[in-house]
Amino acid sequence: MRDTKLSAELLDWYDRHARQMPWRVPPDAKQAGVRPDPYAVWLSEVMLQQTTVAAVKSYFERFTALWPTVTDLAAAEDAQVMGEWAGLGYYARARNLLKCARVVASDHDSQFPGTAAELQKLPGIGPYTAAAISAIAFDQPSVVVDGNVERVMARLHDIHTPLPAAKPELTEAAATLTPPQRPGDYAQAVMDLGATICTPRAPACGICPWRTPCIARKNGTQAELPKKTPKKAKPTRLGIAYVARRADGAWLLERRPDSGLLGGMLGWPG
Repeated sequence: MRDTKLSAELLDWYDRHARQMPWRVPPDAKQAGVRPDPYAVWLSEVMLQQTTVAAVKSYFERFTALWPTVTDLAAAEDAQVMGEWAGLGYYARARNLLKCARVVASDHDSQFPGTAAELQKLPGIGPYTAAAISAIAFDQPSVVVDGNVERVMARLHDIHTPLPAAKPELTEAAATLTPPQRPGDYAQAVMDLGATICTPRAPACGICPWRTPCIARKNGTQAELPKKTPKKAKPTRLGIAYVARRADGAWLLERRPDSGLLGGMLGWPG
């Protein structure tokens, strides 16, 4: 059963406190009829995977200045796109970005599919990204669950099952709050709540729109949630890099394999 009262409370908070982002249509503009650009939503969601909003903003603005549409990006040279992506990390995302843009341009007449199921068929789009795009760009009532949403749900319902085992339980909790009206704004509202108020450390419970129904706040357990299963120690790997320069000052570089660390990027031979 959906809890429309809690959703309405959060949307009211979002209407007053939504973060300003270059890829986002503000709630007042959205209600005035401005629709999100699916290309901008997709590009931002791919860039934001395992990366902070602060780090992504300048990259997003540069990409959209160079390639304003998915058709433009599909026609771009691989090396230029990889070069513009440099510094953002997780380079497989950049390769999948190009693959996805080209599939959308060639197979979908440069129009992104509107449902999560169809979006997941595109290169580099997993369940979370598909849900986020379908909700934010197309107002589909998809259940969007990222790290912020997991934290908010764990605290709101005082769920102590450690992640990642808790994912199904947290997703089910999120589903009961996803409204049929304004699901895109709601998805962004929960993410904003987790990023600005229900933060990992020192959550600002006193100004949270959900402070009254939050069970963890009542029980005093909010600071310890969500719980996580301890990660296994990663082995230390050693390698050797070779640096060579010609008499005219040119450096010797090689393009790394597409898979693995810094895949597809230029680097020192090693």
